Amino acid sequence: MGRIKTTLVKRVTNQMFDEHDDRFTTNFEENKAVVEQLANVPSKKIRNIIAGYATRLKKKQEATAL
Repeated sequence: MGRIKTTLVKRVTNQMFDEHDDRFTTNFEENKAVVEQLANVPSKKIRNIIAGYATRLKKKQEATAL
């Protein structure tokens, strides 16, 4: 079983993902930089959680596109 994401993380990530879907990739390190540019995140931990969730969403999106 995995960790459960908070509503804040899901809301912020989904909003960024809807607006800037083309900027996110399946690479976590690249997504960290994108999140840093797009959002004013209070801590590195939250930034990393958002970037990880965006990576997961992108992988899921690409898997359903096949």
